[in-house]
Amino acid sequence: MLTQRIDQTEINQKKIIDTIRCLGIDMIDAAQSGHPGMVLGAAPIIYTLFAHHLRINPDNPAYFNRDRFILSSGHASALLYATLYTAGYNLTLDDLKAFRQIDSKTPGHPEYRLTPGVDMTTGPLGQGFATAVGIAMAEANLRTRYNKNKKDLIDFNTYVLCGDGDLMEGVSYEAASLAGTLKLNKLIVLYDSNSICLDGKTSDTFTENIAMRFVSLGWNVINVENGHSCEFIDKAIEEAKASLDKPTLIEIHTTIGKDSKLEGTNKVHGSPLTKEDISAIKEKCGIRDIPFMVSQTACDDFRYLINARCQNLESDFSKKLHELPAELQEELSYFMNPDKKISLKDFIYYPPEGELKEAPRDTSHKILNFVAMNNPAVIGGSADLFAANKTYITEGGNFSHDNYLGKNIFFGVREHAMGAILNGFALCGFRPYGSTFLSFSDYMRPPMRLAAMMDLAPVYIFTHDSISVGEDGPTHQPVEQLISLRSMPNMDVFRPADANEVIGAYRAIYDKSTSPAVIALSRNALPILELTKANEVERGGYILYDPEKKANAILISSGEEVHQALEVANRLKVKGLSIRVVSMPNLDRFLKQDAEYIEQVLPVEIKKIAIETTSSYIWNKIIFNDKYLITLDSFGASGKGQDVYRKFGFDVDSLEAKIENLLK
Repeated sequence: MLTQRIDQTEINQKKIIDTIRCLGIDMIDAAQSGHPGMVLGAAPIIYTLFAHHLRINPDNPAYFNRDRFILSSGHASALLYATLYTAGYNLTLDDLKAFRQIDSKTPGHPEYRLTPGVDMTTGPLGQGFATAVGIAMAEANLRTRYNKNKKDLIDFNTYVLCGDGDLMEGVSYEAASLAGTLKLNKLIVLYDSNSICLDGKTSDTFTENIAMRFVSLGWNVINVENGHSCEFIDKAIEEAKASLDKPTLIEIHTTIGKDSKLEGTNKVHGSPLTKEDISAIKEKCGIRDIPFMVSQTACDDFRYLINARCQNLESDFSKKLHELPAELQEELSYFMNPDKKISLKDFIYYPPEGELKEAPRDTSHKILNFVAMNNPAVIGGSADLFAANKTYITEGGNFSHDNYLGKNIFFGVREHAMGAILNGFALCGFRPYGSTFLSFSDYMRPPMRLAAMMDLAPVYIFTHDSISVGEDGPTHQPVEQLISLRSMPNMDVFRPADANEVIGAYRAIYDKSTSPAVIALSRNALPILELTKANEVERGGYILYDPEKKANAILISSGEEVHQALEVANRLKVKGLSIRVVSMPNLDRFLKQDAEYIEQVLPVEIKKIAIETTSSYIWNKIIFNDKYLITLDSFGASGKGQDVYRKFGFDVDSLEAKIENLLK
């Protein structure tokens, strides 16, 4: 990083801003793809933030106590990359020239872990805003836990640059509401308000008073009429940083595509500019009309401004960290290191007294309480379903503006925001979890997908995983959700059959440092089987029951349907049929085992029949004749759980008859 002294009065901030703007439009022109509107309009915002406020280290972008910057409007990635290059991050002009090209460090939308200085993957609008709420919550927790003696050990701000589209998305409203309730004063949103969206004027679809909306949600709101004045933007950010009990929205009025012949119109939002327009813009900026022409003076000045504020931040943090007691140093190191594994070797399972039956959600409750109370990085909650999901940490306290150390986050009926907030916690080194009904996981899909892309490791605890939910009817009975989640790349999906497999699923989940995981749990009390094996769950599938004679068929199942499969196998044994039963709590993991193990469990020559109250499609990976799929490709029905099973042919009598007929 530049260390040479430069008189700040000699720094030409317009030159730096115009360098960023012209680099951005050059990138878009070279790719013939991208979004120049925000590059030209919002450059003064991002310059002011980086030059005068962000506490960062471009030489070590992952420095733990850095301020976080989230470009929620991910389509403005050229603006971010141009800024990062000019600020001295590890990007080259060749990287900028490769904008939106295959395998480059400058993809079409920002990608976490790929580009230095990118704090999260963004692109789906609203996700950055909502995830930033989770980051601010994580900071509040860490600050409260570790700043008792060192007041400023953890003290990072979370900044968001968003646009009109982000605030149209419902997830931003959900998250903003919770942020105001929790008084997250270190969250600052810079709203690039330019009155234009992709299809035209925002007034066609977006006429509410944004300032009053955020005031009603418990936010400070600061208005900057001239969004091209760094002085006004700077003062607004200073005011926002002084807030003690509220997050802040700074509405900054800008002109989209400023200096383009298309400025102020939707035509400049998402299409490359003409060569003539680019030349005219550069002439106004005083930049030579040569692609990727960079003023070294502008770069040096920008880097000096950052270095002058930030050069000792990381060393000061390291010094304060080493002054902590050894126990707290070790504890905090978990958040800072990539190894996120959690051991369950000390967990002792106490089965219920009397009859050996327990709902998997109740077993989950026991494990989760153990893990959360023994690891400060495990925190989470429910979308207003604590009692039903059994995810409340009994001795954990409630996360609130009065207690940021609380283990239990009351997300409210905000599944979408919950998913994004979990990503925010995970980006700060936590192992967060969130819970709702499996059928409502659809509300969480966008942030779950981003978690899988970013290789984060939140845990999604989805209960009420079957049509046996019964009386609540098809709206609450999941059918297509499991296949949808199983088809998502890098998503680890478990559906355990009983308490033993629940234990095995949690062991497998916490034995990984990366990738998100789903655990789908029955609400019903199920027998705890002697045959189930916790240690086999990590392999995805295993032989649960094997007949003495060579099997005539193999029944494959997961979750509570495993119990029906076992009962059917026992009944058919009396009729002279030998049936192997395979429990398949995680199909994807099973398919990743070596060929020898797969053949051992599912020999090619033996007929295989799948039994699961979910969509048939995923089972085609191992069963190639649809008549051997006893699955559900329609919605459920309202009624008693056993009656619903009977209606769709999943009761033991119906299964026995159908399987016997298949084997004739």
